[in-house]
Amino acid sequence: MKQKAFVSSFGLAVAFSFSAGFAHAEEPAAGTMQFKAATTGKEDVATSGFEAAAKAEAESKDATELKLSAGGLLASGNSRSLSATGSEKFRARRGDNQLTIASAANYGRAASSPDADVETTVENYQAKGRYDRFLAPGFALFGSMSALRDRFQGLVLRLNVDPGLAVYFVDQSKQQLWLELGYDFQYDVRRDEAIRRALDVDNIDLAKTKTRHSGRAFLGYSNTLSEAVTLDTGLEYLQAVKDTENYRLNWNIAINSQLSGKFSLATAFTLKYDHNPVPGVKTTDTLTSLSLVYQLL
Repeated sequence: MKQKAFVSSFGLAVAFSFSAGFAHAEEPAAGTMQFKAATTGKEDVATSGFEAAAKAEAESKDATELKLSAGGLLASGNSRSLSATGSEKFRARRGDNQLTIASAANYGRAASSPDADVETTVENYQAKGRYDRFLAPGFALFGSMSALRDRFQGLVLRLNVDPGLAVYFVDQSKQQLWLELGYDFQYDVRRDEAIRRALDVDNIDLAKTKTRHSGRAFLGYSNTLSEAVTLDTGLEYLQAVKDTENYRLNWNIAINSQLSGKFSLATAFTLKYDHNPVPGVKTTDTLTSLSLVYQLL
């Protein structure tokens, strides 16, 4: 994966959440990227990261929830930059069934000097849907589908379909430790620029589309360390079944610290490693974020 520029920013995210006549519930984990935009300070939902199955806790049943967040950064003068991020998350739980839908967009442009041209440095759009069916305490079946469009990964579209089983070793109100095992189907549509670069620079005739079949394992951990501090982390491994040189590793860790009232400070770090990316694209991407968060409702 190629990250043309590394952007680490301090931003203000505003989150809105409401319940439509149902009991308010703790935010569930969802999608093939665990997505907690209002608490982790990052916007990332697509499959190329990790996933956490929703907890089958009594207080999380029969709930409807929607959250929106947005943030940005603008700089001018000796250097010029503009970045914007936004996301939404919807969750509906009815008995042993749960549906989660999420999307996110990240965009940035920058110039290193007053005379330099402004160039796009970040551009990706993501969407994800997931269905969970709880079978018994500690066990859940899930199916997930996500889509990613990323200019600097050379992707017009990356579609992932992920069915699997989640097993909880620890499932307490303040602490969870779980394992997910399943299958990952990936379908890539590559950008024409990436195809031309592969041919011109590496003399590789890259196909417009690519399909991968992989096994998937994910280990997640969440802990409410105190009333003011929470920790979430997860490690995902995807191994191609046929072409064994194709494997991916994704890791995320996020800490949320409540400052006062509805304000909190969120820090997050994400690492994505692709052992065999599109030619000319780097194998590793990282993202570090620090955000001031305000939850309206």
